[in-house]
Amino acid sequence: MHKQMQFFIIDNDTIVEQSSILLAQAGHHIKTAASLQSNDDALEKIVNFQPDIVLCDVLFPKINSFELFQHLRDTKNIKQPKFIITSSQFSADQHKYAAELAIDGYIVKTDNLEYFTEKLIEIIFNKITIQFWGCRGTLPVPGQKSLRYGGNTNCVTFRTTNKNFFEDFFIFDAGSGIKELSNYLLKENKLPIDAKIFISHPHYDHINGLPYFVPFYMKDNFFEILGARHGELTIEKIIAGQMDSVYFPVTTKEFLANITYRNLTEETFAINELQISTILLNHPGRCLGYRIKYKKKIFCYITDNELFFENSPFYNQHEIERLITFISHANILIIDATYTDEQYIKKIGWGHSCVSRVVDIADKAKVKLLCLHHHDPDQTDDDIDAKLSLARSLLQFRHSHTHCIVAHEKDEILI
Repeated sequence: MHKQMQFFIIDNDTIVEQSSILLAQAGHHIKTAASLQSNDDALEKIVNFQPDIVLCDVLFPKINSFELFQHLRDTKNIKQPKFIITSSQFSADQHKYAAELAIDGYIVKTDNLEYFTEKLIEIIFNKITIQFWGCRGTLPVPGQKSLRYGGNTNCVTFRTTNKNFFEDFFIFDAGSGIKELSNYLLKENKLPIDAKIFISHPHYDHINGLPYFVPFYMKDNFFEILGARHGELTIEKIIAGQMDSVYFPVTTKEFLANITYRNLTEETFAINELQISTILLNHPGRCLGYRIKYKKKIFCYITDNELFFENSPFYNQHEIERLITFISHANILIIDATYTDEQYIKKIGWGHSCVSRVVDIADKAKVKLLCLHHHDPDQTDDDIDAKLSLARSLLQFRHSHTHCIVAHEKDEILI
């Protein structure tokens, strides 16, 4: 999916002009400001234009770029753009000051157009955006007891933008939360869309939202659905099967979007600049965990998965070590933490994990951010708070550098 952006450029250098041409050719909107008279003049034009990006030459006539940045950040009720300083030569003092002000970027201009453009892309897009649309497991649970964390089942999106200014849009699982994602895409006019949907496994709470995903019924949208086959059942047959006329009044034949399917097993492959790896998890049937590496950042999605206690006859040290290696040094690990330890004792063999075991592997893998996921439908918001408190206490006891959260529906995390 092409991510169109608006650039406001306060710079008349040749290399910036050439880069602007490339940006315009890629479909972005460019507005230049060659005759600004003051910072106030620049600020007024920025507020009116509402750009995504401001490029400002540090020596542009009549403009103090650092003061302009501060005035812009102090301006309320506007969309705050990324602000990038450009300079014809490197200044250690300027660079330090820009860092102190938390300016988004500082680019030294050279005659190398490729270098300048790549540096610009790195500053603008070198972020992964994770958003949560459903955090529950097993069954949607609407009502007063799930207002804070939400009651929808599994659905998480992963977005970044590659060097060709195209957005990589991945959807992990399609529980009832994907209906909330559908509503968002329609309301915010984010269509058409080109996305990949990674299914961990076809238990109902991970696919029950697919028939209600409106972009499937619209032309010009492109989707690839990826997941493990189950015996002779391909991922395509699995998806079609749950929409058989016996179970649902509309079949996949009604889909108007261009939809393809890909069967996965344990493997590693590339999509644009991203490396995707899969691992088979400890859950009834064939369930896949996912690891995505983008530049130096790692995202892991591990649900559903059972981590046995070390004194269990089912405990397998080799499998634990394999999983720890898989999630090692992840910037964010979204993982099944369905039960408290006390609840888990009554649910052994059900294919889900308890808080203490999740904390153990996250700490050993040196995960930066641990996100507890796939909550039991009988757990209230207060129960989930208690799981989070327990996890944080255990991490603190271990003197761990891993930080722990529980995501709410609609939460957005940048890594």
